[in-house]
Amino acid sequence: MKASHETSAGKGRLRQTAKYAAGLILIAALAAAGRVLYGQATADPKAEVAKPADITRVPVVVTPAAMRQFSRTVLVQGNVEAKNWAMVSPRVAGMIEAVFVDEGDAVVAGQTKLFAVDQANLERQVQIAEHATAVARSSTKEKEASLEQVEVDLHKASLDYERFVRLREKQAVTADAFEQQQSRYLQLQAAVKHVRTLVELSKTQEQQAEASLEIARKNLADAVVVAPISGTISERIHEPGEMASSGNPILRIDDPSVLEIAAFLPVQYYPEVIVGRTAMNVKVGSVELKNLVVSYRSPTVNPRLRTFEVKCLVKDPPAGIVPGAMADIAVVFETRQGMGVPSSAIVERSGKPVVFVVRNGAAVQTPVTPVIEAEGWTEIAQAEVKENESIVTLGQNMLNDGAAVEVQQEEK
Repeated sequence: MKASHETSAGKGRLRQTAKYAAGLILIAALAAAGRVLYGQATADPKAEVAKPADITRVPVVVTPAAMRQFSRTVLVQGNVEAKNWAMVSPRVAGMIEAVFVDEGDAVVAGQTKLFAVDQANLERQVQIAEHATAVARSSTKEKEASLEQVEVDLHKASLDYERFVRLREKQAVTADAFEQQQSRYLQLQAAVKHVRTLVELSKTQEQQAEASLEIARKNLADAVVVAPISGTISERIHEPGEMASSGNPILRIDDPSVLEIAAFLPVQYYPEVIVGRTAMNVKVGSVELKNLVVSYRSPTVNPRLRTFEVKCLVKDPPAGIVPGAMADIAVVFETRQGMGVPSSAIVERSGKPVVFVVRNGAAVQTPVTPVIEAEGWTEIAQAEVKENESIVTLGQNMLNDGAAVEVQQEEK
């Protein structure tokens, strides 16, 4: 009995295994049929084909070509300077006693006192010179009085000598008495000449003393220095108590009413800069000054740097333009009207500059000849591109000649 039971169980397991195998075969068959049906559907000649409207189009942004004003310029940086300025030095050496102005103060030429140098010492020198002049004048008076006395003595000796000459002719006096009178007469003549020379010397010494007095008075007047030009104190270099010398500046004055914009240009532009004609456009900070005219071109070129200086005047400058500020300068050599395209639209193909012009939904590669670039636009030959034609300004690097495009935006 036990053996019969085991035989029945083994037969049941065999039937179950057969069912599993049949299920697997069915799944495999269905999968194979699905692949066959999918292949047929794919290879169906009646299936839908791609339409021309589905051709890939490159999205681009365009800007119309336009006639614009172009200027051939060179861009440089320069400085704002005061046309009139002065470094004020003392005329005499000595200690600085006082400085009457400070930085930022306005001064008037010939009126505003700036500083005083060693004034007390110079006052004493004037007093000494006055005393020396007085002494020289007194000495001259003394010599003139002596001259008058000697001239009186000479007059008396002259009368006595003439009388002795007559007496000697009559043999009324001895030869010795005559000779003594003659000697006295000649001595007084020499004395008169000597005293006259002393008078001339004294007068010369008096003039010398007077000249020294004038110099001392001038030095005293120069001890207090007044403003040589009208303007504003821009720098205070020395302070009271410091020693000053002639030629060593104490203050700087700048006149802000008339300024100069100065810059240096490369030597190749020298023939093109014409004083009174060449224009300069200047920007200082947020302030722009247009069409300023060159007022100065240096007569020589720096042999080491190969540059030359140009300047233009700014009268009554607006607020914000002050000496010492930096200026962005465009020197304009030529201005004219021309056909222009955005500079960003120009790309290189085969080493040559081209633009892409949108015509009938396609990008047409068009060679161009750049001439002048200004403010983001480039002048080209007018025959190459027509006015208002759509020039690709965004997406051009993805294009080839004849590529289909879709205009996403048109910039003005």
